[in-house]
Amino acid sequence: MDGSPLLAAGGGASLSPTSPVSVRSIIGINGMSGMNGMNGMNGMNGANGAKRKRSISHAVGTGFDSSPGSVLNDDDANDQSEKKRQPGVKRACNECRQQKLRCDVIQDPFQSCSRCDRLKLSCKIESNFKRIGKRSKHAEMEKEIERLRRNVQQARAQGYVVNDDNEDDSMTHSQLQSPIINNNIYSHTRNPSLMGSDEAVSSLLHLKRGGSYSLPRIVRELEEVRLTDEGEAQLFQDFWLFYHPFLPFLNRNLSPEQYYQQHPLLYWSIVAVAARRYTLDPTLLTAISSPLNTLLWKTIGDVPGSHFVVKAMCLLCTWPLPTSTTTSDPTHILCGVMMKTATGIGLHRPNHINDFTRVAVELNKDQLHDRVVTWAVCNIVAQNVATGYGQPASSLYDWTLATRSGESGPFQLSPELEARLQIERFCDKVSKEMYSNASDSRGVAGDEHRSILMRVFRREYGELYADVTSRCLSPIVQFHLKAAGLHLRLAGFFDSSATVGYLDDLMGLWRSTITFLEEILTNSTVSSPSSPQEHISIDTLKHATNYLQQMLVAAGFALLKLMRSFFSQAINYDQGRQLFHRTISAIRSTSVVHNDLQWRLAELMVQMWNGARLETQQGRSGMDDDSVLRMDDTLQLKVRCRHSMSLVFDSIWHWREEYQARGRGSLDALKHPTNPDSANESTASSTHMDSGLSNLPTAHSLPNLLGTSNGTLTPVTTGLAPPNGMIGASLTYDTNPSNYDFFDPQHWMLDNLLDFNYSYVPPMEGA
Repeated sequence: MDGSPLLAAGGGASLSPTSPVSVRSIIGINGMSGMNGMNGMNGMNGANGAKRKRSISHAVGTGFDSSPGSVLNDDDANDQSEKKRQPGVKRACNECRQQKLRCDVIQDPFQSCSRCDRLKLSCKIESNFKRIGKRSKHAEMEKEIERLRRNVQQARAQGYVVNDDNEDDSMTHSQLQSPIINNNIYSHTRNPSLMGSDEAVSSLLHLKRGGSYSLPRIVRELEEVRLTDEGEAQLFQDFWLFYHPFLPFLNRNLSPEQYYQQHPLLYWSIVAVAARRYTLDPTLLTAISSPLNTLLWKTIGDVPGSHFVVKAMCLLCTWPLPTSTTTSDPTHILCGVMMKTATGIGLHRPNHINDFTRVAVELNKDQLHDRVVTWAVCNIVAQNVATGYGQPASSLYDWTLATRSGESGPFQLSPELEARLQIERFCDKVSKEMYSNASDSRGVAGDEHRSILMRVFRREYGELYADVTSRCLSPIVQFHLKAAGLHLRLAGFFDSSATVGYLDDLMGLWRSTITFLEEILTNSTVSSPSSPQEHISIDTLKHATNYLQQMLVAAGFALLKLMRSFFSQAINYDQGRQLFHRTISAIRSTSVVHNDLQWRLAELMVQMWNGARLETQQGRSGMDDDSVLRMDDTLQLKVRCRHSMSLVFDSIWHWREEYQARGRGSLDALKHPTNPDSANESTASSTHMDSGLSNLPTAHSLPNLLGTSNGTLTPVTTGLAPPNGMIGASLTYDTNPSNYDFFDPQHWMLDNLLDFNYSYVPPMEGA
């Protein structure tokens, strides 16, 4: 080769670390043995090819190269490289590669190797084939066998008998126990990572012959709660029939499995809501509360990025899990997390979702509509929580939720959700204008300003009422429409007797209270829109949302407060009295667990009714001449920082002060609560509730009620008359004001009196 610096004598190459290299030239030179360099290069084949590969590795590893004038130039190297990349290169089949054995497969034309032919194996060559380690595979199989053995043992321990001659001797008959299993749901103590293994166990047991067993298939489990096929189907059916009409934003056409795939929290939230009235297992709601709370806050702690988690939080804010006290109720906090999560993932800007994601996302029409609906429901729920708890709302009524009449597309909501959104927008406006005064320490608008706002909102509510009513929507929409009117009118308790139009405001409050209660009590049973063919009815009181329950309590306290005041002379007292009794029964019917907050508040109202000092005559009709009324300021509220719900908290404060003045009170109506039914009331047969109205104790007769040494109230012919068979526990107050929780007076009031575990279920009469 011209210009190549070759050594003539020794047959070696002059190596230079800085000169351009050709690896093949090194191989050719090193491979010369008894022949010249060029013949040695051209004669390499067969076994010398393997030496060439080893030489390449050695040369590259040491960093040495030949000079540019090597025997094999760059063109020859490129030719050899092209030959290596040709598909005809010899390669072992998959089976031989797995075993690391020699293979004589022929690729062109393809002929199976002798080993695969001898062992009847499928001989094939795949470019993406990867070897599988035997040890890891065997370890996995051993784990699976051990897992199945444990599950079979658990099935036998539950009482399922399988005839098998090859039973494990370690499984003695003493290990079999009588099963106490609900036909749909039961508990377990297994590792959640073994989810789904029961299906394999069930299949194994059903392969046996002669056995007497009936093992339902477990489809889902959350800690110690397991669901069978039948239980899951029934729970989801109950949800669609009885709860979904109150907040219709989920897709009923999706299966439970699809909801679980969307997010486990959404799946279990649906189950928890349906478990509130699940008759096949009344303990399910209590059993699922703790593991669902754990799952909820773990999901929140991991910073959720899915709008399916937002849907789950919407459900849990609408139907909260039962709690023992109001301060342990996380609904208000969870609502804030829900709104921040929604805005954090861009639900309020669905057209610009990529501004809130790390990867590019393209939403189709259905996905865009799903996010718009979820954002609308977030605002509806947030406003309900704010109104029901008497707190500032975290709702955000932006461009996405703007009303666009006549427009169709992904931003168009269903008529029911559109109406609900209008109603909650009105409630938000009332709260912000009435109770967000920056010049007042309590945030309440001044008397004059509030009077003007009341006239403006009355007219606006009239227009809203006419608009929504004309659409002929479901009774549930009417419930919320009447609740919005009550929310507006409850501001009348903030007025003083000197306020202009004071009696008119009180009369408007009375009418709104009566209208709301009549609406929700008269339509306590409505047809479910989810099953028009089956004509299934919904008990609206039993399945009502937390917001409707709170407004029902507010209406009951409003009725009680008006009928205990001078205003009782201006109203139909008999109508109010009967309606109050019905309201007490309705509040008790909304109780999910015995002794929960709704149950306690109903009993508290009854005691306030019994202890009322009324100067009125039964059957006296309302008076047209308002001048005869001797007005006072007893209707004004002391608690004024909880918006329209200030009435509820003020009434509880009043209850405490009134009963503490008499001594240490007692609520002993757990086993046999005070009977609120007065449908057949008469002078001779009045209920406990009415016993205190005709013959009320005066100040000088008050010590007669405190004649015992243990501090409990002793029943007399009038006043607080506890029913027969009551629990004889003495429950006392904490007289140290520093121990009171001023954030929520319901907490200390109800805690100190009735802090019972929810697992306690009082026995029913006749049981």
